[in-house]
Amino acid sequence: MSTSLPTQHASVVSNRRAWLARAGCGFGGLAMSALATWDSAAAAPRDRGPDSQTSSIVPRAKRVIFLYMHGGASHIDTFDHKPELDRQHGQPLPASINTGRNKFNANLGKVMKSPWRFQRYGECGHWGSELFPHVARQSDDLCMLHSMYSDNNAHVPATLELHTGAQAFLRPSLGSWVSYGLGTENENLPAFITICPPLTYGGQRNFGSAFLPAIHQGTMVGTNRIPAAEAKFSNTDRKEKLDTQQAMLELARAGNRDQLARTGRDSQLEARIAAFELAFRMQTAAPEAMDLSAETAATLELYGIDDKVTENYGRELLLARRFVERGVRFVHVAHTGGRGGRWDQHSNLKAEHEKNSRACDKPIAGLLQDLKQRGLLDETLVVWSTEFGRTPEVQNKTGRGHHAQGFTFWLAGGGSRGGFRYGATDSFGYHAVEKPVSLHDLHATILHLLGLDHTQLTYRFSGRDFRLTDIHGRVLHDIIA
Repeated sequence: MSTSLPTQHASVVSNRRAWLARAGCGFGGLAMSALATWDSAAAAPRDRGPDSQTSSIVPRAKRVIFLYMHGGASHIDTFDHKPELDRQHGQPLPASINTGRNKFNANLGKVMKSPWRFQRYGECGHWGSELFPHVARQSDDLCMLHSMYSDNNAHVPATLELHTGAQAFLRPSLGSWVSYGLGTENENLPAFITICPPLTYGGQRNFGSAFLPAIHQGTMVGTNRIPAAEAKFSNTDRKEKLDTQQAMLELARAGNRDQLARTGRDSQLEARIAAFELAFRMQTAAPEAMDLSAETAATLELYGIDDKVTENYGRELLLARRFVERGVRFVHVAHTGGRGGRWDQHSNLKAEHEKNSRACDKPIAGLLQDLKQRGLLDETLVVWSTEFGRTPEVQNKTGRGHHAQGFTFWLAGGGSRGGFRYGATDSFGYHAVEKPVSLHDLHATILHLLGLDHTQLTYRFSGRDFRLTDIHGRVLHDIIA
């Protein structure tokens, strides 16, 4: 059956908006989130704000893997060792420390020590608890940020601030800014991929492009291999299917040229057309990138894919490595799921945190080891994050409340200082008292490591220039190797 479309059809397409409205359902499955290529709009100077310019910063990293522990992992039970909690267990938190409570921390009791033992790891002597023994063994590659803080103890605003720099306003996500600033190294794959289900707190806004061109939005992918049903088509069938889609794209280009000739540039519709073209190319590139069958048994074991407990997150992180290996700039991987799969333990802290850590500790350590042995860690920045920490006091007898005044992140690779400790909380893990680090500071530093000046990466929208860090942010030069 012939797959060609008459060229005279292009003349019928007098209005691209009407045409796209009719064709949208057919192309929707291909668009995959409306991303485009480095050679097209992703890097086009015409899409940049008037103050943006080529940065003189020497990039230390080419790409980012952003690990997000969904719900608020406890800093004082993972990487921020506080012996004072053992000494003060069961006592009221001193009034000089106990500040800033809200409704999310109602029913707080007395100081609760960590249920897990801590020990030092590596030549650097980083503290790590029994929750993350595999990650802690990579301590000499980890840069600990012990003085993180944010301004909100509620999940939605805290999660949005972590991902977009703003708690309430609609703003582009960190990955979208990276895509806008750098584009992709692989024209057949998006610049920004998120491997997770929609996040409970803020949803797709956490990986959306907001007012940036839609091509910079995160492309959502699952963790399973391409369905076996895809393999049922013969080579001839597949060729005919691709030929049909190619003909449809040619028709779209014809309509695009016609519209441009009559009305001038339309960046939103150009972004959609570019997304369709990328989706077409992804039909070859994406299945190969997501096919784990070529990985060795040793690699699968390294990520824990041979174990039901660690299989799911291990598969996600192995996909993340395969994506950055192929030039994807920013890969977001959330450890999330149902209520029991998040880190929000207002009660039953011990059982649920242990369940969560068992699922992701070995895969994260495997990712770090795999990147390092492949020579990718030096140019790939890995960020371990959560929206806030947990309170030093007990809540509901067996849990901890939300805590944004001081918590811990860590970085690895990508020009960060391995085996380095930056900042500190007080003796109860409550306030960030030494070299406090805001989320704006974190964002500024990530962009800097990628060679981007956070004060110059701007986009003009609604009469003003916007940037990820707004009017805030400072680069943490001390943590750069």
